[in-house]
Amino acid sequence: MGNGTSLVYCERTDIGRRRANNQDSKAVLAPVTSHQFRSRGWLFLVADGMGAHAAGELASAIAAEQVPLIYEKTSQRSPPLALRRGIEQVNAEIHHRGESQPEFRGMGTTCTTLVLLPRGALTGHVGDSRAYRLRGTKLEQLTRDHSLVWELQSAGGLSREQAEGSAPKNIITRSMGPHARVDVDMEGPFKVEEGDVFLLCSDGLSGQVADEEIGLLIKELPPREACAALIGLALVRGAPDNVTVIVARAGPEEVSGHVAGDPPWTLDDDAPPAGPAGLPWSRLGISAASFLVALLVSPWSDLTKGASDIVQTVATVASAAALLLALGMLLSAFLGFLMPGFPGMPGSDTGPLSAGGRLGRGPYRSYDCTPRQALLDGIIASLESAADGLPPPDCERMLAIAARARRNAATGGFHEAATAAAEAIAIYSRSVEEARSGDTHGRGSSPSPA
Repeated sequence: MGNGTSLVYCERTDIGRRRANNQDSKAVLAPVTSHQFRSRGWLFLVADGMGAHAAGELASAIAAEQVPLIYEKTSQRSPPLALRRGIEQVNAEIHHRGESQPEFRGMGTTCTTLVLLPRGALTGHVGDSRAYRLRGTKLEQLTRDHSLVWELQSAGGLSREQAEGSAPKNIITRSMGPHARVDVDMEGPFKVEEGDVFLLCSDGLSGQVADEEIGLLIKELPPREACAALIGLALVRGAPDNVTVIVARAGPEEVSGHVAGDPPWTLDDDAPPAGPAGLPWSRLGISAASFLVALLVSPWSDLTKGASDIVQTVATVASAAALLLALGMLLSAFLGFLMPGFPGMPGSDTGPLSAGGRLGRGPYRSYDCTPRQALLDGIIASLESAADGLPPPDCERMLAIAARARRNAATGGFHEAATAAAEAIAIYSRSVEEARSGDTHGRGSSPSPA
């Protein structure tokens, strides 16, 4: 079992191009020891606040500070229970703050968490910030958006394009804070393999960068460079909202697995403490009793010898039924002992989650992120358009690098093309930062959104 020491990650947030303040927050809770990795793992969190003035900023900050704190303090609980209870408790705190102070009334925040444990990746989620996993060239969205668009698509049988065209994209149907109680979606654990890349983001990224583009950049670039490129690409395309991204690449120490005897995860405070699956004595008892009844009333039993034909017929049917019940209970007990998640046994949906069991129905969407020219051409076209708003020296450099990226993509050098695109994005990002600080050195006006 790994120690969780080979994971590489990067976290970044940006105010965007049109917002006066950053209402996004983020947090990373890293394990310091191998024991901490085994008991609570890594925790990553992205929160996107909502509310007038500083309300949204406060709500997301509370979530980013308190959810990891409560999760760590209650690590004696199972990870999914500790995570869910932490989100619920912080939701109540945000709601109380909003109700007690008029300037914060109605404030809320999304909250998307990812926990990487020896048993796999677990998510606790409220809102429309997202968690993804990239494996190879396949990007999967592990969380479901709590948004009007997704609800229309799910309930109305609409296609994704029809749902997006019939409702505003920024209306969410669930968040932390507006109500005293909140439903938390728990997903996983999803198996973790070496090289898997996980990404958490606010909708400031997913609203500007296509899922396939996200997958391409986190596949071809290390986490630090991928974070910078993703936020920079959102800036290139106007970044009307705050943008927050966490990218984490799993190494050999984070590969998941479980062994026989791993204790089930308790999913409710009122449930008995989770322990290794024991022998299902009640089912074995029912099986033994049914088998005894089958023998007693069988046609060959002394009890039925000499009885009338009707009695013998009834006895035969009863014996057969008792024998079937005995065999069924024996088989169920056997399967329940080998697979604790078997229906009706501890670890099913109504009991503790056994090793190998899973919560939720994710992943919800998957995307083919195989590097291809058309995918890179879309990124490069955005760079070429945005370069026109830069001072001449930066514009020329950015266009030259974009041209190199386009040539590489045309000849199948997709990694080189992605690397060059990230280099061009960095030029634009630096120009944005300089414009914000007023440190333009007389090089011209600030870049305008593409």
